[in-house]
Amino acid sequence: MLADAWDRPALLNAAANTLYAIATVLGLYAVFFLVIHLPVFPMKEVRVLGELQNVTREQVEATVRQQLTGNFFTVDIAGARKGFERLPWVRRVEVRRVWPDGLHVVLEEHVAIARWGDSGLVNTHGEVFSAASDAKLPVFNGPPGSAGEIARRYVAFRDELARVRQAPAEITLTARRAWEMRLTSGLLLKLGRDQVEQRMATFLSVYEGTVAPVSTRLEYVDLRYPNGFAVRISDVGTSRRSDGRPGPRGTETKPVERRS
Repeated sequence: MLADAWDRPALLNAAANTLYAIATVLGLYAVFFLVIHLPVFPMKEVRVLGELQNVTREQVEATVRQQLTGNFFTVDIAGARKGFERLPWVRRVEVRRVWPDGLHVVLEEHVAIARWGDSGLVNTHGEVFSAASDAKLPVFNGPPGSAGEIARRYVAFRDELARVRQAPAEITLTARRAWEMRLTSGLLLKLGRDQVEQRMATFLSVYEGTVAPVSTRLEYVDLRYPNGFAVRISDVGTSRRSDGRPGPRGTETKPVERRS
């Protein structure tokens, strides 16, 4: 059988060509391996881009020293990305090589709009993240996974309340999916589970004429009634109906229908 193989020139040529191809590939790989590990492709420039308000220069420099090792070809791009993502205020990272000796790192920071209870912050995308902040921010409270929903509501509430020169200080979504909101003035709004937008519209429509004159004395406004709302006067311990008449001391009073 072996003798027969030597008598077949075509088979021998095919085998030789295969061996030449393998040798060529191995040779090229060896040359490439040697070239990329030569000290002639050092990283000379690392540019960090992005509008940074909270990520410090010291944090960036420390990450560069720890993560960006090797030359232009061997630097670990994925590892560098993960290193920057571990910085507290960094939301998204893009790392790319720039021929012949550079690296561009684009950082996107979280923009905090609220605190998540006492355990974190909420960004403009409704994502909870961990970072330290001294900023005066509203507080969100809710079941796990509800931060995005609360953030969307917050934007609508904030814009609507600006019309009456008020703002949310704390928004709570209870386990029963009921909404409560405390304003920066201290007034608590009870909005319930359904028809939240309509109830908010009711509050805004009567705020200037009914609520604002006594807002500093109000403990809460309960907007969960179908035809009106109830308020509680904190300094006398009574509830007051939407028609202005006081209810029994220390109790809640169902309001009469609100008339325009």
